[in-house]
Amino acid sequence: MTTTETPGALRRIFDYSARTDPYPLYAELRETPVALQEDGSYVISTYREITDVLHDPHLSSDVRNLSRPMPPLEEGVTTAFIKRDPPEHDRLRRMAMRHFGPPHSPGLVVGMESDLTATVNSLIDDFAGKERIDVVDDFACRFPVTVTCHLLGVPREEEPRFHVWVNDIMNSVDYDPETDPREKLDKGVQARKDLRRSLGGLVEQRHGRSGDGLLARLANDDGPDGRMTDEEIVATAKLLLIAGHETVVNLIANGMLTLLRHPQVLERLRHEPDLVAPLVEELLRYEPSVHIIPWRAAYSDITVADTVIPKGSQIMLMLASGSRDPKRFPDPDRFDPDRRDNQHLGFGSGIHSCFGAALARRETQIALTELVRRLHRPRLVADPPPYRPSPILRGPIHLDVEQGGD
Repeated sequence: MTTTETPGALRRIFDYSARTDPYPLYAELRETPVALQEDGSYVISTYREITDVLHDPHLSSDVRNLSRPMPPLEEGVTTAFIKRDPPEHDRLRRMAMRHFGPPHSPGLVVGMESDLTATVNSLIDDFAGKERIDVVDDFACRFPVTVTCHLLGVPREEEPRFHVWVNDIMNSVDYDPETDPREKLDKGVQARKDLRRSLGGLVEQRHGRSGDGLLARLANDDGPDGRMTDEEIVATAKLLLIAGHETVVNLIANGMLTLLRHPQVLERLRHEPDLVAPLVEELLRYEPSVHIIPWRAAYSDITVADTVIPKGSQIMLMLASGSRDPKRFPDPDRFDPDRRDNQHLGFGSGIHSCFGAALARRETQIALTELVRRLHRPRLVADPPPYRPSPILRGPIHLDVEQGGD
């Protein structure tokens, strides 16, 4: 049996003091690949066991299959396919992918590259004359919402409202009832309602009308799986907006921080722009956006690493720990953009692997390439920077950088 009650390391990971460097604690967790916690949940922290679980059809992403179900964020609202199981998950994901990527829309991301580059450079243009910038507030937080609104077909004049709503939602994700004002949570709840209402109105307007945006294409598509309901289209659009924002903001901020800590790699990227593709893959392994999948549910009793996990148990998957597992990655604590065989867990794995991974990769590649190319002698103001509270979606809440000088 590899199960032991080892709550200490996990409890310390959730403590904010570990946010700057949780990796030593992940190493402690890996000593017990499957660890039973005091609350009856199971933590899985090693690469092989995590990938086995992510590909196990006996695991559920539907909160209703937990023996102690969690309350939904929004009562009575259609959930996105990421929180559903086959066959509904597979049907909805297929319908979305018909318009989002291969094989039916293979040129989507490539076709957006000129707009991505223009958006990035427009944001960097705003740095002119500034000796200090915040890579998070001045750049990373503004980029992915603009991109996703363009992808969905949101009218440009409505984009500012979407920025506010996504920002309020993300702030509420980090809500701490012991230290934060109730207003922070209330604004997030209201933003979810406002976002859902606005997207619903846009979908309704798109029926019977052609358009380039994903909302219009989904609203008028009668493919092999039928047509999504308006509520399912709204849920898919919200997934792209919110999950895409979380992933890309953290990935850009973690990426810039990592490059500034590795100046030789930064200089290589400046002179070798083709390095950016393997560099971002290594970044997804070394400093990913998503560190933890906080729950999966077992449909039935399952065995992982000789440990029997009972039906309905909450299973927590430590993705970032798995991507630093020395049994899978040689010298895992070294940032190496030349690393080969880099099958990291930065976008998960299995049927729930990140829906927008191709776009998130390209957004990050273009953002880091242009930041490195255009910032003059960038230097960290504080190292470590302040981090957002969440250990699940880990990244700097601010990343102040000075530029210029001799």
